[in-house]
Amino acid sequence: MPRLSTDWLPVMSYLDSVIAAGAAPGAVVAVSHRGDRFIFGTGTLGSDDTTRPGGSTIYDLASLTKVVALTPAIMLAVSEGRLALDTAVQQYVPAFAGPDKEQVTVRMLLAHVSGLPAWRPLYREARSRNEAFALVDTTPLSAVPGTQAVYSDLGAILLTQAVESAYGERIDSLVERRLFRPLDLASLRYLPPPPWHNRIAPTELDPWRGRVLRGEVHDENAAIMDGVSGHAGLFGSAEDLLTFAEWVLDQAVVRPSVFAEFTTRQPLGDRALGWDMPSESGSSAGRKLSPSSIGHTGFTGTSLWIDPEHDLAIVLLSNRVHPTRDNPRWGPVRAAVADLVMTTLFEDAP
Repeated sequence: MPRLSTDWLPVMSYLDSVIAAGAAPGAVVAVSHRGDRFIFGTGTLGSDDTTRPGGSTIYDLASLTKVVALTPAIMLAVSEGRLALDTAVQQYVPAFAGPDKEQVTVRMLLAHVSGLPAWRPLYREARSRNEAFALVDTTPLSAVPGTQAVYSDLGAILLTQAVESAYGERIDSLVERRLFRPLDLASLRYLPPPPWHNRIAPTELDPWRGRVLRGEVHDENAAIMDGVSGHAGLFGSAEDLLTFAEWVLDQAVVRPSVFAEFTTRQPLGDRALGWDMPSESGSSAGRKLSPSSIGHTGFTGTSLWIDPEHDLAIVLLSNRVHPTRDNPRWGPVRAAVADLVMTTLFEDAP
């Protein structure tokens, strides 16, 4: 049962303690439960900025881009008949050619079972966005399509091409026009302008670029793609991510049948279409969210989980890669926060 009054002190104390122990310079947790919100920030923006982060602080969302920009854009395209889940992606991206690639469908890419490898250093091989696309299109499959679940950034980049082809528009302007502006999500955007930089948590002292990144995408492959891709590149605040999550809970904008299809667990792995789902072996969702929950994580130290059964969204943002990505302490924090939120809200959380 929901608690009659909510005592968020255990969540705040835990986040204070892990930040004090060096898991990240700072972090923001934000919760929406039946429309009621709780937001708490702790720590600092970075080693050279002692500002305490809060709900309006902007973070590099890293792979949350996949579920806040790319997946909703594809949901729109499917809902409007511009893309079909079980059509070969070659129909939309003819340059994606090679052995067995005619078998790869949009659905397989969303479920990370396309056979594409997880990653390649495009930023070391390409000099432009189009060259990066060409490298992805010509990367050989590493498995027969539909037989193995391998989380693939290359698959998300291929989907970026498909949705851009479907709309004749780059993904940043597409999601700004169709999603973020109608929902008044001002902080959710690619390529944040320089006047915003003081509100943005810095990320890594990047060896490749030789500087601390602030307001500039951390992901190197996204950087070579002009900072705009479906796999990474989006920035945003906890407040706006809660609004986005509330939109997802309301199942607005796309047809209910499309929403249901995208949030159904797929046969291989622990994923829906685009979305991650809780795992019995343990994941960033913790062990108390409903099995139907959907979410994702980001390399920079971000996560979003949405539990439709409890009308609940949990956002956790950090810059755990500042000043270096060699920081293993953040991993357990996501699951611990999710579990603490559940026990805080519900007396009978198992």
